[in-house]
Amino acid sequence: MPPHGTGAERVPHAGAGTLTRPATRPATRPAVSRALPRVPARALAGATAVRLVVWSTRLVGILALAGGLLAGPRRMLGEPFRASVGLPEIVGVGQVVVTVVAGVGMLLLAAGLRRRKRRAWALAVMITAALTAVNLGRVIGPAHGHGAEAAVVTALLLALLVVTRRSFPARSDPGGVTRAARVLVQFAVAGVAVVWLFLALNPHRLAPGAAATDQLLQALLSLVGVSGPVGFTAHGVWLDDLTATVGLTFGVLAVLGAGYFLLRSPEPESRLEPGDEARLRGMLARRPDPDSLDYFALRRDRTVVYAPSGGAAVSYRVLAGVALASGDPLGEQGEWGAAIAAFLDRAVAHAWVPAVLACSEEGATAWARAGFSVLEFGDEAVLDTATFTLEGRAMRGVRQTVARAERAGVAVDVRRVREIEPTERAELAQLARSWRGDAEERGFSMALSRTADGTDGEAVLAVAHRDGVPAALLQLVPWGRDGLSLDLMRRDPTADTGLTEKLVVDVLRWAGGHGIARVSLNFAVFRGALERGQRLGAGPVARLWARILHVASRWWQIESLYRFNAKFRPRWVPRFLLFPAVRDLPRVLLAMLEAEGFGGRPPALLRLLRR
Repeated sequence: MPPHGTGAERVPHAGAGTLTRPATRPATRPAVSRALPRVPARALAGATAVRLVVWSTRLVGILALAGGLLAGPRRMLGEPFRASVGLPEIVGVGQVVVTVVAGVGMLLLAAGLRRRKRRAWALAVMITAALTAVNLGRVIGPAHGHGAEAAVVTALLLALLVVTRRSFPARSDPGGVTRAARVLVQFAVAGVAVVWLFLALNPHRLAPGAAATDQLLQALLSLVGVSGPVGFTAHGVWLDDLTATVGLTFGVLAVLGAGYFLLRSPEPESRLEPGDEARLRGMLARRPDPDSLDYFALRRDRTVVYAPSGGAAVSYRVLAGVALASGDPLGEQGEWGAAIAAFLDRAVAHAWVPAVLACSEEGATAWARAGFSVLEFGDEAVLDTATFTLEGRAMRGVRQTVARAERAGVAVDVRRVREIEPTERAELAQLARSWRGDAEERGFSMALSRTADGTDGEAVLAVAHRDGVPAALLQLVPWGRDGLSLDLMRRDPTADTGLTEKLVVDVLRWAGGHGIARVSLNFAVFRGALERGQRLGAGPVARLWARILHVASRWWQIESLYRFNAKFRPRWVPRFLLFPAVRDLPRVLLAMLEAEGFGGRPPALLRLLRR
């Protein structure tokens, strides 16, 4: 990518293209290799019953929301509901709010059940059992049979939950119960303290005889929207409304926050163990036709799952409830299906959404056979060293830029990492960190996350010097035995422009004499959309989409990266994003942006969630 003032030059790896469905439109999917065995369906036992449970839970949540928000359902359902659970008439508006919160909670619970979370199932069993008991009490109590239909429905749902208990194996966050209890207590205590403080500071607005214990009880009841024993003067009506709103807000936050921590999926810190790294290096060495992204599986913030035979593997990282794999599976191609199945089993066991970023057409075929939807989101720029030349009108801009850098005295040193002394390697790594400054560390699918590391002896480091002082560098990792894949671009923010082009050209010159036949220059995301929108006669939709990408490039360098790669007249190779279903795409995109360093959850929120 072209140099910019931050000195942190990384490549975004996300985009959009053509969305295909895995089963209904096979003609639009990548060509299927006969060497890939078909992966069996991953449906678990009782899938139909699970869907029934999920939709029944959603229906209960929707009815609760309707009963809280709409006047008609509230009049029809409000009074029987209040009487059935024994709430006093003073519940008032608080009942409406609590009903709405309950509806939202049921919808969240349905989401947990859809991910087959065991803890969501347990909560559903407890709630359904309680509702069944309440409804049965109404049937046999003074109500003389009222609520029989509700008792039958809840009893059937309870039986269905019990029967399908084995279909909910997913484990939630191991520390979720402790965190949920802590959040519940903290918000509740904070709410009571704030409301009590408001009451204590305004005694002249309270009705006579309001004791401190009455004020405390008023604060406690405000958490659930119930009026307490404290009365207010005519000038204190606003205080009544304020304390009720504040207390109920803290109560809602306590319940929803506790529910989130109780049901959220685990997000372990991914770490590549030394044994796994050695095993993956062996797979890379044995694969006859590796992918350009294979070496990035050695990132140390990933973890690995293997096929039962050990002949293939999938590397991934967990972010925001998404198990995000990257690139093609490693190892023997005939074992890819088994490795994918093992990855999906692990995702189901932890309630993660499985997704794959930046795989090749061959890899996309294997993942699509496992039931994934396929989205072409960008193109990789690949240069063939045997045919690359600076001659010709199309290369005039690059040729002039390189010539200016050479006239300015820029010299480039290209070496394998193993040929560099440890002291110099450490100095170059420190320079790369300092040039990045405070900018976000970017890259996941096509970045190694380390510079000049001694374990990457076959990687290539190109360093540009100006007057003997390093001013910019490139790092490229091995792509099989005869290729290189660009990993890192960094330059001194104060250095002249044109260093990046000079580095790329000198690497290509060096590669031609060292048995390197191909060099990958990373992705140009949305390349197809940008080109279509700029063609003569492009339609309004294509032009609008290209315009949106042009505006987005102010933050994500989409267009500038495409134009930089296009300077070298590369061969474009499509890359794909894969995900289970369209409903999972927003979460997958969030995890992808966070992994690549282009957005996602703010650091402050991450610290709060992991505390």
